[in-house]
Amino acid sequence: MIRILDILISFFGLLILSPILVVFMFLVWVQDRKSPFYMAPRVAKGNGTFKMVKLRSMVANADKSGVDSTANNDMRITKVGKMIRKCKLDEFTQLWNVLKGEMSLVGPRPQVKRDVELYTEVERELLTVLPGITDFASIVFSDEGSILEGRPDPDLSYNQLIRPWKSRLALFYIKNRSVSLNIKLVALTAVAIFNKPKALTGIQNELVKLGADDELVTVAGRTEQLTPYPPPGANEIVQSRNNVAVVAMPVAELNPQT
Repeated sequence: MIRILDILISFFGLLILSPILVVFMFLVWVQDRKSPFYMAPRVAKGNGTFKMVKLRSMVANADKSGVDSTANNDMRITKVGKMIRKCKLDEFTQLWNVLKGEMSLVGPRPQVKRDVELYTEVERELLTVLPGITDFASIVFSDEGSILEGRPDPDLSYNQLIRPWKSRLALFYIKNRSVSLNIKLVALTAVAIFNKPKALTGIQNELVKLGADDELVTVAGRTEQLTPYPPPGANEIVQSRNNVAVVAMPVAELNPQT
């Protein structure tokens, strides 16, 4: 049933959005005469790889910089790209991946290989389902660029501040996924475009209804400042993208949730 829903929504979504996408495809091409698409390598279900279709919002070959996380003040973002990112148009092109069966409308966001290589054993459960365009975390952290803005190392900040909760929310989704939950998350994603506080309240209500712990519900509300935290399945805060270093913090105080 979920696959049928994916096919129907992705097909009609592409059909309805095609006039807007064509206009922005032309604008991206005009600015540097390069392809308007960025075929982003991502890790697929089962730990394989696929090319995620994104409407290009950065300069050509931006991925060669070695930086995977993107802050709002990233110099690689073009003028047209700022509009694309603001309207989330780079996400809508991923409906093609959904139509092909490489992604689902709802599921854990697909990650680059270097970040997946940092996964704990617990986080590897994220690779047992199709990655998605949206989920709990996509709404909660839709302002990821703002969170990382001004950080000296956006990739490290992502792994310390966002990944711990993004993974927990995704794991919680996997344990509770259903057609009805998918429909609610798609609806809340649309609400978030116009009224994020209302969408976050909806997310919190859904988490409570499904039995999420208080800490996860609180973080989902985004009313408190994010601080470094261990990823699920670890007792240590990530100190680099190459390893997880010991942090002087009692395990009892960390209380990692899975």
